[in-house]
Amino acid sequence: MSKLFFKRIRNYFGGSSRVKRKYQDINPEDIFLDSTNLPGFEEHALEGRIEKPIGNATFVVTRVILSFLILVLIGKLWILAIKDGSVYAEISENNRLEQTLIFANRGAILDRNGVELATNDIKGEKSDFAGRNYAGIEGLSHIVGYVKYPLVDKAGVYYEKEYRAKDGVELVYDEELRGKNGSKLVETDVTGEVTSESVVDKPEDGGSVTLSIDALLTQELYKAVSSLARSSKFIGGAGVIMDVNTGEIIALTSYPQYDQNLMTGGIDQKTLNSLVNNPATPFLNRVVGGLYTPGSIVKPIIALAALKENIISPNKEILSTGFITVPNPYNPAKPTIFKDWKAHGWTNMTEALAVSSDTYFYSIGGGFGDQRGLGITLMDKYLEQFGLKDQTGIKLFGELKGVIPTPQWKKEKFDGDIWRLGDTYITSIGQYGTQVTPINTVRFVAAIANKGKLLKPSLLLGGEKDSVVKTLDFSESDWQIVHDGMREGVTYGTSVGLNVLYVKAAGKTGTAEVGSGKSYTHSWSVGFFPYEDPRYAWAVILEKGPASNTVGATSVMRQVFDWMSINSPNYFK
Repeated sequence: MSKLFFKRIRNYFGGSSRVKRKYQDINPEDIFLDSTNLPGFEEHALEGRIEKPIGNATFVVTRVILSFLILVLIGKLWILAIKDGSVYAEISENNRLEQTLIFANRGAILDRNGVELATNDIKGEKSDFAGRNYAGIEGLSHIVGYVKYPLVDKAGVYYEKEYRAKDGVELVYDEELRGKNGSKLVETDVTGEVTSESVVDKPEDGGSVTLSIDALLTQELYKAVSSLARSSKFIGGAGVIMDVNTGEIIALTSYPQYDQNLMTGGIDQKTLNSLVNNPATPFLNRVVGGLYTPGSIVKPIIALAALKENIISPNKEILSTGFITVPNPYNPAKPTIFKDWKAHGWTNMTEALAVSSDTYFYSIGGGFGDQRGLGITLMDKYLEQFGLKDQTGIKLFGELKGVIPTPQWKKEKFDGDIWRLGDTYITSIGQYGTQVTPINTVRFVAAIANKGKLLKPSLLLGGEKDSVVKTLDFSESDWQIVHDGMREGVTYGTSVGLNVLYVKAAGKTGTAEVGSGKSYTHSWSVGFFPYEDPRYAWAVILEKGPASNTVGATSVMRQVFDWMSINSPNYFK
């Protein structure tokens, strides 16, 4: 091409060299294209187009962001490696090699015949410990009790590492039943998979506990108590049968009861509140934790005291006309009347025990007419000798002491009020402030049956090693008078409902008036069998039923006797 052509081109784009150019020179290669190559550009791929360079601002922003991220990473590394390095190192080590618990199995609870009352379920895949399972036998909840399971936090770490015993044998024999937990090391890889396990300490399972309880007899006793309580509108009830020679408890039950498996497995708060607030108190073991006015069941003790103190001859008769009248020294026009539950006529001591004559025991307790009385001091002495104010020491949670009213007791309870003759009369028939537990009652009845041995009740098969707490000193003839009176109570007296062919029993009833206006009663039945060679004593209480009830605790023992005659006749031999 000629120089003229280039000059024109230069002038066209740039003009005179003296004129300031607004644009940079363009490389000829950017203008003159080989026409044969034009169709070869991929325009959709931006070929053949002039690109605009990235601005400096973009690079500045990018550098700032990258610098910030680098600082964050450095800070995190400092926290992990330096500040909390030891913590995370320990966590890392535990993730690799973790020590875990091996829960010991809890020991079984058996009845005297080997029936399993509390056992363990097999450990499941989702549980580290065996579940506790209770036999579906009614009436055993207050004896056997229940447990709660070990607890874990949200991270799966156990902060309670033992079964927590809550009631009954589970609680009082927890040390024997619980065993000792073991531990193992579990090695895992980085993915959390277990690579190896090794036991460090082997767990030691708990030992079994064999009770003196006959589970099926206890169930029958519970059925009889609960049935009468529901049908006759008693608020609750309890029963206990005890070996009079060893102190072994053969049956013990309290109505109403609670569901052991439900309590162990866990219940919602609403259900728990309904049980806690239930006026029938299903969590109360009435045998050891219920205090009740005894009524006439204490009359055998008053009779023994009168014989021991030579207050009366057992053959002397006292007339019961249905009441006694005591002159009022302050107002002769208003004498005090103490009623008998019926007119019994002339009765001696055995007859008075058989028919439960209140008049007879008013007379020997407080004195009446020409009959001298024991007085409250001697009555208190003998009631205490039979242990009515003491705990028996049975290994069950919540045992209470009894109460015997005295002048000092009244002074404290009634703002300094003095003791009066009428207080002595009422105490002599088991009313006023006297209160006893069923377990204490069965113990004093057993002491009458075995003629003087006050025993320590036991829930273990074989009883306690030193079962005799003390020996009571009464003559053989005195014991026999009381035995005869209780036997006649069954043959024709207030316990005649137990007069059966298959066993000879001796019994005593009690009806204690309670509540405002004496509109409610506790119904008692106590006694022992077989009469000729006593082996077992019983005490049954039906709590706070209408005073109009005609069916009482004696019917409970009749139902139990009938069942025993068919299913466990060995108890009558």
